[in-house]
Amino acid sequence: MALWRAYQRALAAHPWKVQVLTAGSLMGLGDIISQQLVEKRGLREHQTGRTLTMVSLGCGFVGPVIGGWYKVLDRFIPGTTKVDALKKMLLDQGGFAPCFLGCFLPLVGTLNGLSAQENWAKLQRDYPDALITNYYLWPAVQLANFYLVPLHYRLAVVQCVAVIWNSYLSWKAHQF
Repeated sequence: MALWRAYQRALAAHPWKVQVLTAGSLMGLGDIISQQLVEKRGLREHQTGRTLTMVSLGCGFVGPVIGGWYKVLDRFIPGTTKVDALKKMLLDQGGFAPCFLGCFLPLVGTLNGLSAQENWAKLQRDYPDALITNYYLWPAVQLANFYLVPLHYRLAVVQCVAVIWNSYLSWKAHQF
């Protein structure tokens, strides 16, 4: 409980910084889970650079983009009724999620040194599966998030759920 209160105080004092650092930390955790539990690399084979890349993506891309998106979405559709939450979820999953994945996957590929041609081939191979998998998890999470969670906590809630999603994304993005 003390950790949660400290997080709330930090979030109140520095909302943008805390959201970005939370996203980066949880992206890194997702990669560690991917490498250790999914790929079973072991500590000796753990790719620290890959984890740091995912942390950087969380801080420099995921946190700012998703945090900014939630602000835009809340201005576009103010309110927290069930209908408002449904509208937000439909916009989020119908418009934002496909665009976000379409940017995230090639960004990881670029940071991993893929050529434009390799990146395009990887995107064509991985994007449909990633988007379909997205739809198994995120509509229900986002509906609850938009209905029950105040704006300044949404990114943190999503990133906590996303530890599993980030593990999947890291695994998917690093398959060559």
